[in-house]
Parts: sequence; C-alpha cells; structure tokens
Amino acid sequence: MNMRTVIGITILAGLLAGISAMASDDLEQGFRKPPGRTKPQMGGLLVGSTARAPGADGDANPSPAAASLEAGILRAQIPGKVPTPAEDKLALTISRQYGADRRDFSLGKNRAFVILPTKPSADGNNPWVWYAPTFPGSYPGEDHAWMFTQLLERGFAIAGINVGESYGSPDGRVAYSQLYDHLVQKYGLARKACLLPQSRGGLMLYNWAAENPEKVQCIGGIYTVGDLRSYPGLHAACAAYHMSEAELQARLADHNPIERLAPLAKAQVPILHLHGDHDTLVPLEKNSGELVKRYQALGGPGELIVIPGKGHQVCDEFFKCQRLVDFFLSQGHPVIRANN
Repeated sequence: MNMRTVIGITILAGLLAGISAMASDDLEQGFRKPPGRTKPQMGGLLVGSTARAPGADGDANPSPAAASLEAGILRAQIPGKVPTPAEDKLALTISRQYGADRRDFSLGKNRAFVILPTKPSADGNNPWVWYAPTFPGSYPGEDHAWMFTQLLERGFAIAGINVGESYGSPDGRVAYSQLYDHLVQKYGLARKACLLPQSRGGLMLYNWAAENPEKVQCIGGIYTVGDLRSYPGLHAACAAYHMSEAELQARLADHNPIERLAPLAKAQVPILHLHGDHDTLVPLEKNSGELVKRYQALGGPGELIVIPGKGHQVCDEFFKCQRLVDFFLSQGHPVIRANN
C-alpha cells in the first residue's frame, strides 16, 4: 500500500467519523425535543427540565389562583428538581395556553390536561369546564381562546381527556371517571362540572353524564351530537363498543344519549345548546333539536339557540357567543347565583 492510498483512507475515515458524530448529535437532539413542540398549547416543560418549550408564553411561575388549586406533586416545578415517583407516573408536562398555566398528564393509557384559572373564583367553588372531544394540538385550540380566556379570568379551570374516537363507549366513560376523580381529589375542583360537548364530544360527555348526574352542574353544547345513528352511524361506532352493528342497535337504550336523558332531567341539570340550521354533518333536527325536545318533555330545563344560516363550522356565532359564556358563569357559581 503506497503513501497516497494511506492518506486517502485516513481522510475518508475522518469524514465518516465526523458524519457519524453529527448524526448521533442530531438523533440525541431529536430525543430531547419536548413533546408537542409544534403546537404552543402542547409545548411544555417536562418535570425536572430547566427550560420551557418555544411558544410557551409568560412566566414559568403559576398564577396565585393556579397555585391555590395545585396540591402536593402538582405544584409549580422547581427547575432541575428530580421528579417524584408520582410525577414520573403521570408524565406531567407544564406549558401555557390562553395566558394560563396548563398541566398535561397521563391517566392510564390516556393523556389528559387541565388549564388552571388566572384568577381565583369569587365564591371559592373552584368551578371548571369539561371540554370534549380532546385531541392534543387541535382540540381545544385557538378557536376557543375568546371563550376560555373569559372563563379562566373568572376562576374557572378548563379540562379534558383524550379517549380517541370512543363515540361515548363504556371504555371512554371509564377514562372520564378517572379524570373526574383525579381533578376533584388532586386539584380540589368543584364536585359538579360544567360540561362543554362540541360536535361528537356530545356522545362522550352525555353518556358519562347520564351515569353521573350528581356530578354535573350544567351542559352547554356547540352543534352537539346526540344520536349515534345520526353521527357517526352505528356501522362506524360499533367497533368502539366492541359490538356488531346489530348488537349496538339492540342496545341503543343503554348507549344513545337522546335515550338516556331521564337521570339528568330528574336532577334538573340545565342544558343550553347552540346549533346551526344549515348543519349537514350533524343535522340540527336529529341532534340538538331532538335532544332538547325530549329533555323538556322529561321536565328538564333545556334551551336551544338556533343559529340561522350556519353549519358545522367555526364562526363567531358559536365561538364568541356571550350567551354561552354567561351560561357557564352563572351556573358555575351556585353560591353567587343563590344570593342574587
């Protein structure tokens, strides 16, 4: 082997080593990337980390109202702090959304979140809005900022859990009960939640509510699905229920929200729905229209606001509706409401 060949091999080996080092560094950085970095609301501070993700707005310290709701392991994290076993189990991340402190955590196989209020509630009731459906990075999103900011500033927490396309199935209801217990026990939130079912979130929240009416303060919905047959259809929903289409059809009384309203009506849970009369995806008549009609027939306090000319869409009539915000504000503060 001549000298020129030796030199060539040496140079080639050096280049390969450099490329390998760069690839290794890039891979390591990839593993270090905080979850959800592409979305501000999901960008977070992993417990024990020392830096917030890009897009996380504001100070790392929680507001006084947020701090007052956090208990034990869920208090504001100290940079560089070693996570406790309980924190590791929850896979807790901390971020900001709607100008407030957000906590994302695991409950079993599901990821859940709670956004803590920016100001304490006037009556100390710690009210909260339970939003569905929850899909990280999408729902809730910027479309909800106008509404949720008002609620957070009035002492409400906002929470939800990702149960996938459960369509209100028993599996999803179990996860919902886990979230309820966690928030009430660990955060001290009110024992009665204000439910906000948007679209197919109605299948999830109404089916849970029908089995837990004593835990529901009110229900305020936006083009809410109330009938499995209308959306997504029994053929599409049956797999989530571990049934055939025929089996689900035979057991609709146990699983279809519009047929399970009696416990909520007996508990006199107030309901307010917004729905457009041009909605072709979730038709008004088969969903909010039929649900509110049946609810009123059962003696329940239900109201339907029909939005003329609007369909299944994002628009101010739905997402900047002061009437809906005021509904939650009035129902979420039972002490204040009783004194007025």
